[in-house]
Amino acid sequence: MDLGNGLGHLTYSTLVHPADDWEQLYHSLVTYLPKVKARIAGNKSFGVCIRLSAKTAATLAASAAERDKLKKFLGDNDMYIYTANAFVYGHFKGAAVKEQVYEPDWRSEERTQYTINVADVLADVCAPGTAPSIQTAPLGFKARVTGPEVVASYTENVLRVVAHLVALEAKTGRTIQLSLEPEPFCFLETTDETVAYFTDHLYTGSTAERLAKLAHIPVAEAIGALRRHLGIVYDICHQAVEYENIAESLQKLVDAGVPIFKLQEAAALFVPEVTQGAVDTLKRYAKTIYLTQTMEKRNGKINRYLNVDDAIAAFEKDPNGPREWRTHIHVPVFLDDLGQFRTTRFAIEDALRFHKKKPLSHHLEVETYTWDMLPENLKTGDIVEYVCRELDWVRGQLS
Repeated sequence: MDLGNGLGHLTYSTLVHPADDWEQLYHSLVTYLPKVKARIAGNKSFGVCIRLSAKTAATLAASAAERDKLKKFLGDNDMYIYTANAFVYGHFKGAAVKEQVYEPDWRSEERTQYTINVADVLADVCAPGTAPSIQTAPLGFKARVTGPEVVASYTENVLRVVAHLVALEAKTGRTIQLSLEPEPFCFLETTDETVAYFTDHLYTGSTAERLAKLAHIPVAEAIGALRRHLGIVYDICHQAVEYENIAESLQKLVDAGVPIFKLQEAAALFVPEVTQGAVDTLKRYAKTIYLTQTMEKRNGKINRYLNVDDAIAAFEKDPNGPREWRTHIHVPVFLDDLGQFRTTRFAIEDALRFHKKKPLSHHLEVETYTWDMLPENLKTGDIVEYVCRELDWVRGQLS
């Protein structure tokens, strides 16, 4: 929904629903979205984030009839798509994904063609006047970046997609925005790393020349196209896990001219004091199919663990001395106190305060996709109720 006052559109990520292929996605859309719209938007139009797997994107890109089916559903229910989650290539629910969630990465033809298919779908199904964003992976898993040639491959394929977006814009008048999402343990991770990649690899004369050649446009147009079509998703949870000051992080991006095409409201687990009791409770959260990157502040330095299981093992080996943890497990944004520990909701509050003063993005989205993995004591209704409570809380912060 449009929040008004220049604050942008707010929705939730349909990544929370089963959507690994077009049949699953369509069933999720018709089952859940009208219920959420009725409670949140009433008789006003409701914006949608659509989760497009590679399989779904290929199906829709190849079939005008299926795209028409989607457009009819949206029209009949007074909804509009303004953003797509194209981060996860394949399955996401019901089986372990862990670091495979970043594969195939941005050096691959599969990731490139997948993203082009998503862009083609959005160019057809989005309403006139929208500039839809495509949420995508942070280029690749950091451990697999073995040299500068990997980064060069990332950049070349990103530019190929941007060239396709330039062509789509010329053909359809639709500006589509490719949005890289920094995440712990990935090539794009911290704000400083993200700014450095844009500054050193994207905002350069040689990159503009390369895009000009790929898109068959003048270099002067390519410079503008890079900033018009290429930016980031800022997931507040990810930067909070990194112990970044959110207001300072956002200002760095503004100062560097890196566009934030989507501001994503998500909260992580925050354990201010790691005790055996907190660890015992946290073990219930650790049984998950997703990565649970954990940053530990201890003795004035940050220790990094790919999964919270590794942090727990380190604690049980050496439990002496104070420490705190921040763990990448998405938890309800409206909660601050989870009993034995807390959440990084304070980071969302900081980001929304910043956004309210200096609007950062036209696209806002709540992304809590882990409701099915959370302990039973946090589940007090059904998925529609959970989603609506989160949207109401974010809207309240901006009112």
